[in-house]
Parts: sequence; structure tokens; C-alpha cells
Amino acid sequence: MAPLNEQQLEQIHDERREQIKKAALKVFARHGINGTKMSMIAAEAGISQGLSYRYFSSKEELFTELVQEAMEEAQHSMKELGRMPGSPAEQIRVLTEAMLEGDNKDAFLLIHQAQTSSDVPERAKEMIGRYSPEDTIEQLVPILVKGQEAGEFREGDPRRLLFLYLSALTGLMLQEVPGQPDYWRNESGLLMGILLR
Repeated sequence: MAPLNEQQLEQIHDERREQIKKAALKVFARHGINGTKMSMIAAEAGISQGLSYRYFSSKEELFTELVQEAMEEAQHSMKELGRMPGSPAEQIRVLTEAMLEGDNKDAFLLIHQAQTSSDVPERAKEMIGRYSPEDTIEQLVPILVKGQEAGEFREGDPRRLLFLYLSALTGLMLQEVPGQPDYWRNESGLLMGILLR
């Protein structure tokens, strides 16, 4: 067998990093930074703990990198939401279903952990501090107002309605239904009832 070239080695390295990050996202989302050990991440990734340290020096480094990626993706998604086709209600439904789906749900739970845990690495705290929950609400206000004007959403203070809606959405993310990972995603219509007329 011919030895691997530099490009092949780099591809293997990148794939292994992604494998570890995907496993870490799942473990951190469920257990938080305090309840997570590198051994748990390695087990979820199907690799040895020693190998995980070849890619990340600590769980804090891994947590911080995942928070940064999750925050950037969340901000990008929020900015793009208003440009998506469909009515305001359809746009909010897409957001709801996306937030309750697999890796997206884990990313939002990771952000929630970073916002609420006291033992978050300093760099992750700084990243979280750049984006407040109020920023998310402000990005969604124009969509809600447009939907109110079109008669799709109930009347009322859009910020208050969005706060209630996002609080309920976060609460559902925290509730696991054993054996039914998409349970709440399939119930998005009930959640939308908070906003719909």
C-alpha cells in the first residue's frame, strides 16, 4: 500500500476533527461543560481518549470552538430568515422546525448552556456576550410585524410575543422524548399557536 500524501493526511485530520466536534456537540448539549469529560466525547466519537487529545488540548478548547461556530451559524441563519421565500408564518415555521432538529437543536442547547452556566471558559463568555437573546428577538421583530400586518400573527407587542415563543421553544429543546428524537419538531404547529392568529 502506498503511503498517504499530504493532502490525504490533511483530509483524514479534518474528518477526525469534525467527528470529534460532532460528538462533543451532542455530549455538551446534554451534559453541559461541567458534566462532560473528554472520555465521554471520545466514547461518543468512537475513538480513544488519547486520540481526542491529539486534536483538542482540553474540553474547554473544544467547547469554545463549538460555541463560536454555533453563534456564527445562528446569527447567519437569523439574518437569512427574512429573505427566505414564503409568508412570515412560513418563515417562522421553518425556523422552528430547524431549531428542533438534530444538530441544530444541539447547537442551540450548547448556546443555552454557554449563556446559563457559570463555568464557561472566558473566551466563550466573550463570544456569548457579543450576542444577547435580545439581539435574536430584534432580528425577528420585522418578520413578526409583517405577519401581524398581514393578519397571520396575533396582535400585541412583538417583542413580548417573541420572548414567550422563544422561551417555550427553548423549554421544548430541553425536553427529550425517549426514542422519538423529532417528537417536538413534529409538534411545531402547536408551538406556533403562541404567535398565530
